[in-house]
Amino acid sequence: MYETSENETNGKVKATEVFASVGSFISSFIETVVVALVLAVVLYLFIMTPHEVVGNSMHPTYKNGEYLMANKITYKFAEPQRGDVVIFQYSETQDFIKRVIGVPGDVVMIKDGAIYINEEKLDESNYLADSVITNGGSYIHEGQSITVPDGQYFVSGDNRPNSSDSREFGPISKEKIKGKAWIVYFPFTEFRLVTHEDYNI
Repeated sequence: MYETSENETNGKVKATEVFASVGSFISSFIETVVVALVLAVVLYLFIMTPHEVVGNSMHPTYKNGEYLMANKITYKFAEPQRGDVVIFQYSETQDFIKRVIGVPGDVVMIKDGAIYINEEKLDESNYLADSVITNGGSYIHEGQSITVPDGQYFVSGDNRPNSSDSREFGPISKEKIKGKAWIVYFPFTEFRLVTHEDYNI
């Protein structure tokens, strides 16, 4: 019979320990990845939704190529408010980002290059330059007023001369709204919380 030396035994034990340690690390890593993926899917489906700003309709507040994250939970428990920046489904293949200007029951009017809500001029000085003129569109013309229907919202881009919004296609239904814009997360140098207005009307 052959005798096994103590060094050989120790070597086999150490090799077994190394393999066990590596296996444990791989198992732990895979578990972490799976949990992270599950959390990401849950966040995407139920809590947050990403959105890329395409075009200049919200410039300079939100620029072409920026990425935002929208909160999908807020409007399950509350109604959109005037001044909210929202992401909504415009078509089967396209989402828009706009600002809520009128809520259900509001009388919206465009007059003298500005928007009036319930006969009161909307103060948009926080995000519109004094030189910006708000013109009418196909849906609502200069000097015309419309009442926002129940369950719908009048939305507009901050870049009024270059925005296709409710002035063109009319109010949008709440069912089309995917979420309330929350943060700009890319480019990283532009990371910031989204600012929503309070018009005090």
